[in-house]
Amino acid sequence: MRGVVPLSVGIMGLMLSACATTQPQPGYQAALPAPPPVYTPRDGAIFHAADGYAGLHSGARAARVGDPVTVLLVEFIDATKNADARTQRNGSASITPPAAGPLDFLNPEALKAAAQSSFNGRGDAAQGSALTGAIAVTIAEVRPNGTALIKGERQMLLSQGTEWVQFSGIIRLVDIDYNNQILSTAVADARIIYAGDGAVQQASRPGWLSRFFGRISPF
Repeated sequence: MRGVVPLSVGIMGLMLSACATTQPQPGYQAALPAPPPVYTPRDGAIFHAADGYAGLHSGARAARVGDPVTVLLVEFIDATKNADARTQRNGSASITPPAAGPLDFLNPEALKAAAQSSFNGRGDAAQGSALTGAIAVTIAEVRPNGTALIKGERQMLLSQGTEWVQFSGIIRLVDIDYNNQILSTAVADARIIYAGDGAVQQASRPGWLSRFFGRISPF
């Protein structure tokens, strides 16, 4: 009975972990804009810092918390690795007994030894992935050095399940074009999550019991 408890606990933990990975991750909700500044009495001046201003070159570009930005996903990764190793080693030894003496009965040919070893190994690995599309996110934080933190998500409820895309990263405000778009390759510390659930996704993955025995199997 003692051996049954760890097995049941492990199976239950595997089921819970499998359920947790099929849900959108928290923290990617759209950021809300800052509240409007508190009204202050006018002193007759033309410019007031509390009113804010926009430069002539910026126009309607996103630059404040809550402003939407469209990220164009152009992710493409292609990795190839080749490894080739060859080793060879030879060795020999021989002993010649004296012509006269107590060991003259030994055959010199029987006292020769030789060894040889060689190794030839080769390995190839290739992996490629691509992700294209677009996702609209919002500016969550504007930093003094001209960068901003963006984050957002898009969820789609389909007939065969739910799919979602979550995105976050750090951008430079000057990299946003006049259409409020930016390439995903210009986003630092980018985190992209594309997943889903439903009948099609469940059918494409092994069952929880197969994954459990796949982890504990030594083969």
